[in-house]
Amino acid sequence: MVKVIRSTICTSDLHIKNGFVPRAVSDIVLGHEFVGEVVECGREVTNLKPGDRVAANCETFCGECWFCKMGFINNCQVGGWELGCRIDGCQAEYVRVPFADTGLSVIPDCLSYEDALFAGDILSSGYFGAELADIRPGDTIAVIGAGPVGLCASQCAKVLGAGQVICLDVDSWRLQTALREGVADQTINPSLEDWKAAIQEWTHGRGADAVIEAAGGADTFEMAWTMARPNAVVSVIAMYEEDQVLPLPRMYGKNLQFKTGGVDARHVPELLTLLAQGKLRTDFLVTHRGPLQNIEEGYRIFEEKREPCLKWVVTP
Repeated sequence: MVKVIRSTICTSDLHIKNGFVPRAVSDIVLGHEFVGEVVECGREVTNLKPGDRVAANCETFCGECWFCKMGFINNCQVGGWELGCRIDGCQAEYVRVPFADTGLSVIPDCLSYEDALFAGDILSSGYFGAELADIRPGDTIAVIGAGPVGLCASQCAKVLGAGQVICLDVDSWRLQTALREGVADQTINPSLEDWKAAIQEWTHGRGADAVIEAAGGADTFEMAWTMARPNAVVSVIAMYEEDQVLPLPRMYGKNLQFKTGGVDARHVPELLTLLAQGKLRTDFLVTHRGPLQNIEEGYRIFEEKREPCLKWVVTP
């Protein structure tokens, strides 16, 4: 049992709210991205004790099945996306976390609760997207979507050795944030400029060495494979609300590799270490905060996006 100290609103919550997650249980308490204090442990929990400050993994996983042992924790045979989907989530004062030894990580003393808040979901998603991209030192990586996951993917791409990161988004404020915070070297607003020409200019006419698709828009999947150079990797971590088309005749000869997820957020301890070392940071993602009793207002602002909103942090 964890006392929730901070939680946050995720786009995945909106997918549940709007009926695009068939496995979700009706009237579930939403939320899967949180940090808090352990208040009680089951007798089989061995790695945690009451009083520990913990960051939660967005996935519930046993650590023992074949998929878990292979590192594919999103496909755990007894878990998966459970919190805020199949079982009550963290938009509450307390939350029950199954398989706590794998699903909770102790926060380093040098990090605040908010420093660690995003480690178990959007930072893990961004890292997963960069990991799938098979980045080599000096590569030019295009990231479609400068929302929270895309911004995390951009800085993780740099940590993994990218030489240049190009962010694309139709929201100019988000692109300015990417430049101001140093997570992108170049930005493109496809609604205002010729993105194909810009990509060609910044990649010596070859196309991006890898593309991370973190937007999930109506045309962003096609955009991703179009801007990738031949023999590139297209890393798809976006959650779509409609089926996408793979037009094999048009892409024939590009020899592309497509890798997709479902985040396998198995690197939370390592990400907490990178945060503690100052190699990653997420403080700039917090644009709004408010108490739990105002969370409906938070969901409204987060969904309608009538004002710039990256992450709404829910306080007790």
